[in-house]
Amino acid sequence: MSNVYQFEAKSLSGQPVPLADFRGKVLLIVNTASECGFTPQYAGLEALHEAYEPRGLAVLGFPCNQFGKQEPGDAAQIGQFCETRFQVKFPMFEKIEVNGAGAHPLYKWLTSEKPGVLGTQGIKWNFTKFLLRRDGTVFKRYAPTTKPEDIRADIETLLSDPAA
Repeated sequence: MSNVYQFEAKSLSGQPVPLADFRGKVLLIVNTASECGFTPQYAGLEALHEAYEPRGLAVLGFPCNQFGKQEPGDAAQIGQFCETRFQVKFPMFEKIEVNGAGAHPLYKWLTSEKPGVLGTQGIKWNFTKFLLRRDGTVFKRYAPTTKPEDIRADIETLLSDPAA
């Protein structure tokens, strides 16, 4: 696969969403969890969504329960939590696995495109972030400790350069 547009994921309501629906946008893809020390990053992710969505950014949240079982809820609970606690309006998808044999194909591709520290392909924890160019290719990977606001400069760069 050469870009993100060949993949599909299910929305929290269970509807298939072709990622080609986001063609031409800068994407910030994040594996999320509701009971993690990094969960407050939802606020920063929503702030990025609100600030940059009109210019072509799409934040995409993928709940995952593989790290400390910190996303125990079902789709309805996840949606309600995100909406009531953090007023999340960016697209959220069904809970997926990001590592191992059951990893969602999107995450297998993301981690092969941008391996982590020391070349490891797996996701180490919740709130690992991938920033993608408008052409659907991976620009950069960020650690869970990277705050959403610390990604602003890279987002600005990709939004400002039509060729990026």
